[in-house]
Amino acid sequence: MFVAFLIQWYVLITIGPGMETDALFAGMALPQMVLAIISSSLMHILVPLFAGEGEKQFAEDAWGFFILIGLFFSSLIFILYLFAFAWVPLLFPGFSVEGKILTIHLTRIQLLGMIFTALSGVLWAIYHARQQFIWAESTPLIGTTIGLGVLFWTLPKYGIVAAAWVSVIRSIVQTLLLLPGLGSYCKPNFSSVTFKEAWRRIKPLLIGTSYYKTDILVDRFLSSMTEAGGLSLLNIGQQIYSAFNFILNKSIAAPLVPALAVSAKNKQWKSFRNIYRKKLILVICITAIVYLLFLLIGRTFLKLIIGHGGVTEQNIEILWLLIICLVGTLIGGAMGQILSSAFYAKGNTITPTRIGIIGFTVGIVLKITSFLIYGLVGIAIGTTIYYLLNAFVLLIFLERELHNHLYKRYEIY
Repeated sequence: MFVAFLIQWYVLITIGPGMETDALFAGMALPQMVLAIISSSLMHILVPLFAGEGEKQFAEDAWGFFILIGLFFSSLIFILYLFAFAWVPLLFPGFSVEGKILTIHLTRIQLLGMIFTALSGVLWAIYHARQQFIWAESTPLIGTTIGLGVLFWTLPKYGIVAAAWVSVIRSIVQTLLLLPGLGSYCKPNFSSVTFKEAWRRIKPLLIGTSYYKTDILVDRFLSSMTEAGGLSLLNIGQQIYSAFNFILNKSIAAPLVPALAVSAKNKQWKSFRNIYRKKLILVICITAIVYLLFLLIGRTFLKLIIGHGGVTEQNIEILWLLIICLVGTLIGGAMGQILSSAFYAKGNTITPTRIGIIGFTVGIVLKITSFLIYGLVGIAIGTTIYYLLNAFVLLIFLERELHNHLYKRYEIY
């Protein structure tokens, strides 16, 4: 995540917040949304299903999901690429004509990386189900490092277009490095019990996440109507916290799923509750400390790392204020990862999906209302309220379900 941040840092200080960086980050919106959907659905559904399978069954299911996901996203990307001229301007109405043309071009480039992002989601699930976390989490570092090297060489020569191609290169490298996890080709069995169960679990999740994970598009839509550079600054602020949440997800939430899945399969609900509660308290403490550090030294830190090149003093002040107001993204987002993982590990995808849909709908209203009152900062305020409310409701429903499991078990014995 540090190396990924270096990529955005280098683009920002080299070109400066403005129309070009706004177009780049706007073009990233859809690939980022797809990544969020993949991580919120495929990972949490496939890992519990793959865990504990025999080698033959595992190979059949792995190749089957790899092929299906590849075909689906290839078709989707072809359609999106073809009609980008129509849907991109609708998502970013505040951009100038020149800005919209550039955004269409950069979006089409970055769409090409979506297929590899989707395939990596299946490959990640394969490694996580086998509890081989180190290599799975090393491949993004390798891909991003290569991308950073390419960016240093190409950005001064080719400008913002080079940054768009770097995102594609990162995805390709990562997928190629993960491919050995599939093993030798094995003919898929699309009628297996695993496929049927996966479809049962993933159907409501995909429908729900495809709706409420569009929050990134809502943010880009609103921020496109602010001054040039506003979208870029909001994106950087969100990415700083997202980086911390990504690290917590990969180091705490993702390894948590197999352990919770085993407890759920064995009906050990007391153990299940103890495991998830410890991790929840841990991420709350970590994120609270991180936020306090931003309050104390955040402005100075931003000046040191970003206050160079095309970034002005005013840009720094706006970014720091956005980061302070985005506290819910950090704390509420981290809590949501643990709570959602607990639901998915016990096979319940419907409850968190419903909560996500309702919460996101309320969140849209909050963001629009805050935006109309406070402008760019209002988007951050609305986002914070949305994330914290969503995490609180998830906690209530999860505790209620676990209480019911424990009570029923007590009656039996």
